[in-house]
Amino acid sequence: MERLPADVYMKIFFLLDHQNLATAQQVCRKWKLLGSENVLWSNLFKERWGEERAVFYAPVDSKSWKDAFEVQDRCDRVGVGLKIIREGDDCYLIHQGEIQRHLGSRRQQKQESGGLFCSEADITDREEPCSGILDKMLFFLGDLEAASGHAKRSRLL
Repeated sequence: MERLPADVYMKIFFLLDHQNLATAQQVCRKWKLLGSENVLWSNLFKERWGEERAVFYAPVDSKSWKDAFEVQDRCDRVGVGLKIIREGDDCYLIHQGEIQRHLGSRRQQKQESGGLFCSEADITDREEPCSGILDKMLFFLGDLEAASGHAKRSRLL
């Protein structure tokens, strides 16, 4: 497999959907590099959302088509408003499809001890005093949003 030319890999990668292409990128460095080609992700974007949206959402500056695809996919899944989403054990604050902040992981939150309030030791030991309370509040809001989702859906029916 290592001796195959890059154009053969690219022909194979063009046959994959976005999930399988993202999985293929985790195989090795060579596949990650080849699977990150803008032409692949541009093609996937155009297939899923059409040529007109591709022109409108074309990446600028240092962004890639893969980044544009991920943002648009996230907008479709969670909407464009301010949301807290959970992907695996990690939680993120999302606004208009862009990840604004990594809030940490559930595993990390369970391992930490202490209440909502910071002690004097917390303030002197950390660079950002009491940053944990903001994360805990955001986790609470995210849990509240998730819990109320079922009630909102049943109200619409």
